[in-house]
Amino acid sequence: DEPSALEIGPFHNPSLKGANVAYFDLQLQPDLIARVADYGLPTDRVPFIDFADPKGDLSGIDRRFAAVFSSHCIEHQPSLVRHLTQVSALLEPGGRYYLIAPDKRFCFDHYLPLSTLGGVIEAHLEDRRIHSLANLIDARTLVTHNQKLRHWTADHGDYPTAGHVQYTARHAIAEYQAADGAYIDIHAWRFTPGRFCEIITALHQLEFTDLAPELVCATRPGQLEFTAVLRKPD
Repeated sequence: DEPSALEIGPFHNPSLKGANVAYFDLQLQPDLIARVADYGLPTDRVPFIDFADPKGDLSGIDRRFAAVFSSHCIEHQPSLVRHLTQVSALLEPGGRYYLIAPDKRFCFDHYLPLSTLGGVIEAHLEDRRIHSLANLIDARTLVTHNQKLRHWTADHGDYPTAGHVQYTARHAIAEYQAADGAYIDIHAWRFTPGRFCEIITALHQLEFTDLAPELVCATRPGQLEFTAVLRKPD
């Protein structure tokens, strides 16, 4: 039987395992192993990659699955609507998209504003394929520590000073110009469980996606991520 589940972005440590699982990543296994090694991470768990695309485009996958899973992937997508559309196309009727996403309150995104429905729709209508300059500047200038337990004790680190913002903004502009249209990997979207549910529900009601929230769980105390399940209609 063909695999009935697809994991997006397993990198060096897949969450799903077994004969019924296929994997998608930005690179095929040999290049992915080299990349993992460059990060100083163990390479013995890098799985065989069934499908790959350097920009994360899922449209070339020619199979359908009962389930798609991703961990810390959805927030990186320049167009959230395109990602949801591509995932839906991979799902069988009644299939589910299981995902894990960071809660911006408890990670390095703490000082950045929550994403909005308007921002998501604007990115879709612009057919955004790379992150906007505004998003890159915000991501670089307002970043803070990523220690979840400190965030849970309301220790979010010092808010960036004006001097820091000016310095990092200049570097972000130079980084954007040097990329010359190439993809820069940052968070495009920042959620809490409640805001994520609101945005996906609205996108579904506005018919931008046929995926609807079936379950969105609260972030557990001491953790920096939440889980959600989106369901495709039968």
